[in-house]
Amino acid sequence: MIVQDLRQALEALKNRGVRMTPQRHAILAYLFQTNCHPSADDIYKALESNYPNMSVATVYNNLKVFKEADLIYELTFGDNSSRFEVNKSIHYHVVCKKCGQIEDLVYPCVTDIEKLAEEKTGFKVSGHHVEVSGICMNCQGLEEDEKKLDYAHIEL
Repeated sequence: MIVQDLRQALEALKNRGVRMTPQRHAILAYLFQTNCHPSADDIYKALESNYPNMSVATVYNNLKVFKEADLIYELTFGDNSSRFEVNKSIHYHVVCKKCGQIEDLVYPCVTDIEKLAEEKTGFKVSGHHVEVSGICMNCQGLEEDEKKLDYAHIEL
């Protein structure tokens, strides 16, 4: 299920019989408001000052509820961490190999891959995962700065 806004997500949870606590609402609202792909710890740190009685376990438990309700994606990457995002649109991710920054990549023929796979293999495809990796602009700049420092050191 792709949800367009927080109201739809809250209604979906209500229809599943999920009780809306202030912490649950805050976690879900945070996921809808952020443009990054936060970990559970990131979410906890962002909300702990407003919810001092909330624990990291509360965040994990609520993320599990949202995932089971098909409201969020859990993104797992090579560093064995999980990041989370709201199911707003179908897209891929580009991940920096140095700092872990994640950017969304929208590519128009996402579903073409699944159709082709079904046609070529006879499989009933239920989804796919593509991760593109590289080095982000910030880390590229840091590499250039390091090279300049190395050259300056050599010239001494």
